[in-house]
Amino acid sequence: MGTIMMSGTVVLVILGFGNHLYWLAAVALLFLYLQYGRSSSAARGSGAGGPSGGGPMPSDYRSYRDRRDRQAKWERRYRRERPLESRRQERERSK
Repeated sequence: MGTIMMSGTVVLVILGFGNHLYWLAAVALLFLYLQYGRSSSAARGSGAGGPSGGGPMPSDYRSYRDRRDRQAKWERRYRRERPLESRRQERERSK
């Protein structure tokens, strides 16, 4: 994604010698990439390592933990409301 953005910016700068509006488009493209594209790809890449330096937890790990907790809550509820069915599923799983 970064190489596409940089090559697009270079093309717009080269075209900007003939029409100065292309320079404005290049600046806008770089701004949008730095504002939205780079931060979201960095957040996706840092999810595997965990928090470094004791800082706040990454948002993707937090959402993963929320999904995991929600799933566990539903599984506990299912086992509580349908004990025979859950026992049968556990027997089948252990075979």
